[in-house]
Order: sequence, then C-alpha cells, then structure tokens
Amino acid sequence: MRDTFAGLNVQVLGISVDSVPCLKAWADSLGGINYPLLSDFWPHGKVAKLYGVLRSEGHSERAIFIIDRQGVIRYIDIHDIDDQPDNEVLLEELKKIIPNAEEKISQLYREEETPRSGLVMYCTPWCPDCRRARAWLKERSLPYTEVDISTNLNAARQVREWGKGFQVTPTFEIDGQVVLDFDEQQLSKFLKL
Repeated sequence: MRDTFAGLNVQVLGISVDSVPCLKAWADSLGGINYPLLSDFWPHGKVAKLYGVLRSEGHSERAIFIIDRQGVIRYIDIHDIDDQPDNEVLLEELKKIIPNAEEKISQLYREEETPRSGLVMYCTPWCPDCRRARAWLKERSLPYTEVDISTNLNAARQVREWGKGFQVTPTFEIDGQVVLDFDEQQLSKFLKL
C-alpha cells in the first residue's frame, strides 16, 4: 500500500497522544513503520481535541482523516481500536478527490498471488491478536506463511469475503479450511494438535 499512496502523491501520517519514547517503542514492537508518526503528547491531545477525537479519558479515538490540498477534510472514519482500516475504502475515497487516481492505482497495483496450501495466516503488523497468534505458532514450532493484508489487496478482499464483509485478523487458512480470528481450540483441531 505504501507504493500506492506514494504513487498518488498522498502523505500518510500517524498521530497519537502518547509520548515520543512510547511511540518509538510501539513502532519498534511492530518491526518499524513506513510513515511518519507524530506525538500529540503536549499539550496533551491538542490536535486530537481540535479534530473532535479526544476521549474524556485522555486518549484519542482510532480515526482516519483524508484532507485535500486545500486543507478541507474530505473523509472521516472513526472505528474501534482493534479494527483494521480498509485500504480499499480509502482508495475509493481518494479516487473522488485525486484527478486520474483510478488510472494511477491500476498502474501501481500488481496482482499478488496468495499461498493456497499449508498453514497461512492473514494478518497485519499492528493487530494484537496477530502478535499473540505468531507467538502461539512459534511456541509449537509450526511452519506457516504470513500474508500482510494491509499491503496485499487481493488477500484483504479474500479475508473480507471469508468474514462476510468484515476484515477479521488474524484469519487462518489450513489446506482449504478457514479459521476466523485467533481461536486456539479451532486451530488445534484443524492442525491435529
């Protein structure tokens, strides 16, 4: 997705009410991130408050804003902290405000094959359940293929289809059997553990 956004001349920024050291630790725990991450720590949550997403408890909602070149907010999405934003929805919104976006996206978008055998985990780098699932698989020395649905649009579509419209992470495919979310019992059953 990074190449797609860059190809559209779109700047992705992250902002959090956490301190810089906290943000660095979080980014490091994910293996790094590929966009600038800004701290709205002091004065605490001032930017989040200006955008109407600072909660009374002092942390911000998980929100996405698309702001055009004139500084006009063109799209807002506020969702649960554990929900994965849908990149395809964002691309559709960007097509509405960027000239020739459809053409640029089709030039940048490459069909990526996804594995169809063995144990495949469809996930994102920041999903807490995905991190727990990685540790669970490692503890059991189970070989698996990981597919990042935040960078593979075909995989993201497939996960939404399996989730009946919801993008559930992690989702596992085990030789054709699908397990939505990190369900240790169901995984153990399909993996014959």
